[in-house]
Amino acid sequence: MGSVLPGLKIVLDYRRSWLKSDLAAGAALSAALIPAGMAYAAAAGLPAVTGLYASVIPLLVYAVFGPSRVLIVGPDSSLAPMIAAAVLPLAAAQSGHAVALAGVLSLLIGVMLIVGRFLKLDFVTGLLSKPIRVGYLNGIALVVMASQLPRLLGVPAPGGSVADTLAGMARALARGAVHPLALLFGVGTIAVILGCRALPWKVPGVLLAVLASMAVTAAAGLGAAVPVVGALPAGPPATAALASVRPAEVLALLGPAAGIALIAFADTSVLSKSLARRRGAHVNGNQEMGALGFANAACGLFGGFPVSGSASRTPIALEAGARTPVSGVIAAALVVLFMVAAPGVTAFLPSSTLAAVVIVAAASIIDVTTLVRLFRMSRTETALLLATFLGVAFVGVLEGVVVAIGLSLIAFVLRAWDPYRTELASVDDMPGYHDLNRHPDGHRVPGLVIARFDAPLFFANGAVFTDHIRTLVARAPDPVRWVVVASEAITDLDTTALDDLVELDDELARSGISLVFAEMKGPIKDRLIRFGVSSRFGPDHFFPTVHNAVRSYRREFGLP
Repeated sequence: MGSVLPGLKIVLDYRRSWLKSDLAAGAALSAALIPAGMAYAAAAGLPAVTGLYASVIPLLVYAVFGPSRVLIVGPDSSLAPMIAAAVLPLAAAQSGHAVALAGVLSLLIGVMLIVGRFLKLDFVTGLLSKPIRVGYLNGIALVVMASQLPRLLGVPAPGGSVADTLAGMARALARGAVHPLALLFGVGTIAVILGCRALPWKVPGVLLAVLASMAVTAAAGLGAAVPVVGALPAGPPATAALASVRPAEVLALLGPAAGIALIAFADTSVLSKSLARRRGAHVNGNQEMGALGFANAACGLFGGFPVSGSASRTPIALEAGARTPVSGVIAAALVVLFMVAAPGVTAFLPSSTLAAVVIVAAASIIDVTTLVRLFRMSRTETALLLATFLGVAFVGVLEGVVVAIGLSLIAFVLRAWDPYRTELASVDDMPGYHDLNRHPDGHRVPGLVIARFDAPLFFANGAVFTDHIRTLVARAPDPVRWVVVASEAITDLDTTALDDLVELDDELARSGISLVFAEMKGPIKDRLIRFGVSSRFGPDHFFPTVHNAVRSYRREFGLP
């Protein structure tokens, strides 16, 4: 059961002594789920109530399938602009159809993640290096903050890119079209949240700001004077609307679903594993992928939208003492109780208040420290970070995801295509053979070149490897008789690189030079046999260490 339903096993092994902590954590968490869920739904261009469905359902599903004891799964600011970019162009301003499209999108993401779990594809998170993840998150933060500015100012949203939104805001300001009350509520919300964070004790700033906004709106009778969220609909979410999505629209959502699935799992996996390490535990990445898949599939079926692990609400549960997924179940029950008992109170919640909540949440994910650190350490990685940031912020969110993945792959290929390579030599008072670039006082063996190439050999770098050998042979101070390749770092070999290697061997042989290998791994030797060149590179071409190869060379040519 532990491998199939790890969350259920945690619940079944529940200890009564944990209940008090989980109850307190569930209560604290529910206070954050309600305003955050509605805010992220609004940021995705969906009705606020869908954010509550997307807050409740994943917590219940994750309690059964999730491997982490304390991870909170739900709406997230990083996914909201991607959901909007995928759904709103197809919805044609129809709110009901947008909800159906978001449900299908979530369902597609769930299916992809569940299939990925059984195919053991958790390694895909390696496609996004840290610089690219930081660039993506910073870009997402800018997109989210820009998208909420119209609601904060109480003006119609111009839509489009970040540049279009900012230009629209500038025009609104120039015309004096800003809604004063909306702006006042928005700025006041930001001030309350930031002020509570500055206090020496813990205060739920988001909840306090939302409650204060609703209280002021109701007491002053401002429901008709300021844009508000509106009352929540009564009854459970309707699932039949999913059937209104046409096959062509499903096909159009496949690409966005794949991108969002990758980002959602990457964020969730990093958060889940970091939480497990704090407790000295381990989380299986494939189990996490499956749990997130089931959570998204269920969320899509019951009126929600795509979700991921929440980096903002998980700490709330932890700080409140959460011990198990039961804390999430309790929080979900309290949210449902709110929806049943007090659905009308959101009729007094200003839209600009939710916009302010989203803006503050988005601002918290901006990471300037990593940018400064990378600038000092690696200009290449800094360029990758900035390119991803600009792609997400100014080209498009979904396009930016493709840019991020493409840049990750390009960075990998570039490192493998142009790896570090050098010549080795002996150094006084140091055993072994060492890099001549670092030890220019090293001693070469007459007639011997020892080459090192720090990468697998494949189609992109086979010619780079052979050119490296030719260069070393041409620059050797004495006529070369042997070339020894220190092969420990060569962990792969494809047929294209093999052809380059055979061509090099023929060329060296015509010049009376033998090409041999030291420290080559067994699987690479096996591959040479499968490729049918074992007769060319026989046992006498391989040595267990560079030292053995050099000793054999000295013995063959009578050198001391």
